[in-house]
Amino acid sequence: MTASMILLPGWGLGSAPLVPLARALAEHFQVHIEALPTFEHADIERCLGALDECIPRGVWLGGWSLGGMLATLLAARRGADCAGLLTLASNARFVACETWPVAMPAATFTAFHAAYGENPAATLKRFAMLCSQGAVDARGLSRQLLAQAGGTDSLAGLDLLATLDTRAALQQFAGPQLHLLADADALLPQAAAAAIQALQPAAEVQVLTGASHAFVLEQAHEVAARVGRFMATRT
Repeated sequence: MTASMILLPGWGLGSAPLVPLARALAEHFQVHIEALPTFEHADIERCLGALDECIPRGVWLGGWSLGGMLATLLAARRGADCAGLLTLASNARFVACETWPVAMPAATFTAFHAAYGENPAATLKRFAMLCSQGAVDARGLSRQLLAQAGGTDSLAGLDLLATLDTRAALQQFAGPQLHLLADADALLPQAAAAAIQALQPAAEVQVLTGASHAFVLEQAHEVAARVGRFMATRT
């Protein structure tokens, strides 16, 4: 039986960055990209409830950045009804705190949040540049992300990012877990890889070299190969 996976996109840039990866994975698995719910309020229970209703049971759950955090929370919520978990450039917390320092400094996030409130278009452009920083062709990748952007780029989505904490969910979910991170990620410290591994020793954590936060688009075939190898031994 062919394994099925649902991929959730990140904040602000829509589903387009995941399309090349979904196509590469579709050579071996059934893959569908599920758009994120519209964020009117930073209500994680309402968001998870909406995703739980529209995503079939028994599938692998995966996601990029914010999407990976939501996939983690939904996997823990479903338990044995989730076949496995995949996160891509996704941290246990997006904003650092005293007990999880390996994330974006709170002051940096607060400044970004304020800038988005004042000038969404300019801030989204900066966000695309940050996602691409560290890529071989950072400018080209940034332009591609912006040209295809059509996501839920709302302040409520940022508020959700600020509050999400998936540490308990990562420890709770007993199914197979693969977490892929990038060594040149401008939004997520590389040290998060070791922290996630320590948090959930049963998980497989891998770091892609020479990759940006947007490695889902930049290195789609490499990512698909890694995911394929992992899933093949666990389905």
